[in-house]
Amino acid sequence: MNLDDLAKLNAKIAARQAVAHIVNLESGEDLVLTPQDLEGEWKGHYAAAEIRDAFRSGKSGIVDAGGQRFFLTVYVPPVKLVIIGAVHISQALAEIAGIAGLDCTIIDPRTAFASEVRFPGAKLIAEWPDVALPGVHLDAYTAFAALTHDPKIDDPALLHALEKGCFYIGALGSRKTHAKRLERLEAAGGRGLDRIRAPIGLDIGAISPQEIAVSILAEIIAAMRKGSA
Repeated sequence: MNLDDLAKLNAKIAARQAVAHIVNLESGEDLVLTPQDLEGEWKGHYAAAEIRDAFRSGKSGIVDAGGQRFFLTVYVPPVKLVIIGAVHISQALAEIAGIAGLDCTIIDPRTAFASEVRFPGAKLIAEWPDVALPGVHLDAYTAFAALTHDPKIDDPALLHALEKGCFYIGALGSRKTHAKRLERLEAAGGRGLDRIRAPIGLDIGAISPQEIAVSILAEIIAAMRKGSA
């Protein structure tokens, strides 16, 4: 790898951006690509589909394409889950998200809810979202769930998540509740509101907080593995 490619690789990793090092096993030639490169000059590359799949799965390995063999080393940032609201659903969601390997942070200004007793060992920030979120650094590898059902807390947080391009954004509430939410967010200048998944979670008939948490995590994983890289 030449020094320019090495610098590009390190810069992308440091900035929490996906990047891949690709080596042609026949010729020994190598290059560094990002998902953006695959939408530009490399869009028609005969291995583009395989490289996109590697970005989506995060798995490195040997790829056969165009009669040649490549080894892909994929660097994908660890996915973060940011939950707004230290509610019952959040307790279950934080636990199973950790099992799934997601780095979870819970934000809620209500200290009676955001307590170590209710969330032992969890990352808790007992601040209003507009204060807490800038320091959490949401990005395209962040899943975001607004669960308080309180517009004063959820709405500003949702606007921030939309602005930062989180790959998954979900919000608790019925379709009627969400319709009113969309009106408020639009009036506040929100863009891309159709990206908000509401009612949050896959429709599995979930009733209990634990079941709803499972439906949310399943929807996040589907967006992470089956959505755009």
